[in-house]
Amino acid sequence: MRYIEWLVLFILGAIGTGLANFIGYDVGFMDSLPGLVVLIVISMIAVVCTKVIPLKLPIVAYCSIIGLLSACPLSPIREFVIQAANNINFTAPFTMVGAFAGLAVSDQLKTFISQGWKILIVGIFVMTGTFLGSCIWDQLVLSVSGVI
Repeated sequence: MRYIEWLVLFILGAIGTGLANFIGYDVGFMDSLPGLVVLIVISMIAVVCTKVIPLKLPIVAYCSIIGLLSACPLSPIREFVIQAANNINFTAPFTMVGAFAGLAVSDQLKTFISQGWKILIVGIFVMTGTFLGSCIWDQLVLSVSGVI
């Protein structure tokens, strides 16, 4: 995929996130704009890193690393990045991500169905395990940190 295509997709995702943030959480689109721009820049840098750096990590890993570095205490842009990101409710794009995932799976539906009923059981165990694991981890961390 070319860089322009990535940029267009990121901009479309940012627009959807901004609209979801506006509709669901009453945060003005212009208030979300600096955070959306920060996310687009971090994402584009991650795309460039996957092409330039010989270490073959997924784009998500590069996004995480770049985001952590840009918000760490040593970063000169830390305050701006944190302030801009605070205006975005990160649960806002979940509906959009779910729709994209559904579209991505829809052309593979025959392959999915051919897996049979066993894939349904595996999916239930995976989702249940992920949920319970998250609950246990959250309880542990919140208890150790003294929040609860």
